Amino acid sequence: MPVAASAIYFLNLRGDVLINRLYRDDVGGNMVDAFRVHIMQTKELGTCPVRQIGGCSFFYMRISNVYIVIVVSSNANVACAFKFVVEAVTLFKSYFGGAFDEDAIRNNFVLIYELLDEIMDFGYPQNLSPEILKLYITQEGVRSPFSSKAADKPVPNATLQVTGAVGWRREGLVYKKNEVFLDIVESVNLLMSSKGSVLRCDVTGKILMKCFLSGMPDLKLGLNDKIGLEKESQLKSRPAKSGKTIELDDVTFHQCVNLTRFNSEKTVSFVPPDGEFELMKYRITEGVNLPFRVLPTIKELGRTRMEVNVKVKSVFGAKMFALGVVVKIPVPKQTAKTSFQVTSGRAKYNPSIDCLVWKIRKFPGQTEPTLSAEVELISTITEKKSWTRPPIQMEFQVPMFTASGLRVRFLKVWEKSGYNTVEWVRYITKAGSYEIRC
Repeated sequence: MPVAASAIYFLNLRGDVLINRLYRDDVGGNMVDAFRVHIMQTKELGTCPVRQIGGCSFFYMRISNVYIVIVVSSNANVACAFKFVVEAVTLFKSYFGGAFDEDAIRNNFVLIYELLDEIMDFGYPQNLSPEILKLYITQEGVRSPFSSKAADKPVPNATLQVTGAVGWRREGLVYKKNEVFLDIVESVNLLMSSKGSVLRCDVTGKILMKCFLSGMPDLKLGLNDKIGLEKESQLKSRPAKSGKTIELDDVTFHQCVNLTRFNSEKTVSFVPPDGEFELMKYRITEGVNLPFRVLPTIKELGRTRMEVNVKVKSVFGAKMFALGVVVKIPVPKQTAKTSFQVTSGRAKYNPSIDCLVWKIRKFPGQTEPTLSAEVELISTITEKKSWTRPPIQMEFQVPMFTASGLRVRFLKVWEKSGYNTVEWVRYITKAGSYEIRC
């Protein structure tokens, strides 16, 4: 359920109430005393931001020298409460010239009360967009003397922006060249056994967009996801096209996406914000295309020597390449001397992290560079425990490659004036937690 806040308090570091607002009558006005005695005056203030005292829950966060405390008497959504606090602080800063502290609150009592009445109704969060609220709360706050940020100018047509579904975009935007940049950025998380079997693998991705479009355009994005292609074939009464399809898990969208249309047609339709924003996030757990396979062989020759052989094979196409590839191979702490032979890149021993660090600036596809190293160890009498081998770790970035197989089928831009647009699409795959046991 939503927040359903009963009260909100703004306290300084001494626990004095700077300002407060009661939204419901299910809590008493002395609830702040319980917070001050049971939380602020104990050593548990910074341990957990959620505390229960009696029949009430306290959600609190420190911003600068101010504590913001939300009191609820029912089972509320904690994440929503903290999201509300973060966006409320952003709103206050937009009115106060970028500052939010005890002095800013004391100088803007009237304005804060007015904003608190608008952004929360009977304990439920409302619109917190600074662009929209400044259309009808035109009072300027007392700005910090250290702030040089110019006051934001209110945009026209308040009725359309407040009552419509495009509060994230204002009217009247004009660009000489209409362009859309779309980046699909993925992070591969892998845990592989020493025998080459995959123990855990998934891909987390996000679609980033940068729009420089005039007017109020309507965009439609088509991906090669399985559900979307099946729905499209049903609506057009024809079989789906052959090709690789993927199943997206845990999809979250920017607020500009038309969820009603997505639920019915499985297409991503939206009126984009101006500039850069994150359109959606997703996760893939099946059918992951690993960009690299690592084959390590580590032999311990007695107590004073080790032989390390590592082969890294790039699985992506021969015309592609990876950038900034780093392979970190762990060695014992008592390493004294190392010698290397590499077929590509450079390698060195880094004693601060107890690893052999192999760097390849540009790694072509369908190649298998190798590293061979001899490691000399210091023999110690006290060291009786066998060395527990940490996993090999990789860092990389592969342009124009997606581990999930996600592809943009089309990106359509419609605007009533009918101007032409230029669309740019880029794919990037990075290493998240890419580990191989050795």
